[in-house]
Amino acid sequence: MTRSGIVIRVPLPYLLYRLTRRLVTVGALAAFLGIFVLVSSSLWVSRGAAGRVYDEASVPAAPVALVLGAEVYPGGTPSPFLAARLDIARRLLQAGKVRAILVSGDHSRWEYDEPGAMQVYLVARGVPAAQVVLDYAGFDTYDSCARAHRIFGVDKAIVVTQSYHVARAVTLCRHLGIDATGVGDDTVRIYTGPWRNSVIRERGAVVKAAYDMLSHRDPVFLGRHETGIERALS
Repeated sequence: MTRSGIVIRVPLPYLLYRLTRRLVTVGALAAFLGIFVLVSSSLWVSRGAAGRVYDEASVPAAPVALVLGAEVYPGGTPSPFLAARLDIARRLLQAGKVRAILVSGDHSRWEYDEPGAMQVYLVARGVPAAQVVLDYAGFDTYDSCARAHRIFGVDKAIVVTQSYHVARAVTLCRHLGIDATGVGDDTVRIYTGPWRNSVIRERGAVVKAAYDMLSHRDPVFLGRHETGIERALS
């Protein structure tokens, strides 16, 4: 550095100090922004689902149970998390709380078929096949809710998933045109590791949900109107 022709040498420790201060400031701002986005997204989700999450016995009746997909093991066996969701939907149907079940999940690869496995599981346990409707392009919660309304014509539904997920699912479905309530499963808390990991992932998922709503994006795949729900309800 020069001043009036005089060379001024800035000590290296001072330069490192200034650089460190700038990095700390930028890091603090980034952390504050991240916390703000996470808290704002979480509040949006919780408010959107307020008063709309019930236990299985008290949930108001609706025409359709929307079961959101989860992992299916090789060979087509639903994971315990998915099986618990399907069991709730089956009991809601048996109790007369719903008249049709829409199973929505990932079938993006030929060898991996969440909706097909869900249908097989339900039918094997006494659910009439005519009352199970499959959505093969429910690649995430946003897509499942959007397609339920836009492709299958669902206007009112009980969303079935795990309790850590149900508020986000209900909020998304409501904002995408469905008069949604939700039932969340807690029985699989016994799988402490997967449950803990899912709860942690959910913190980031609420941010994605808020972004999806702000962007008004279309689902990955739309396609033509499907009449399966109409037939099942008739």
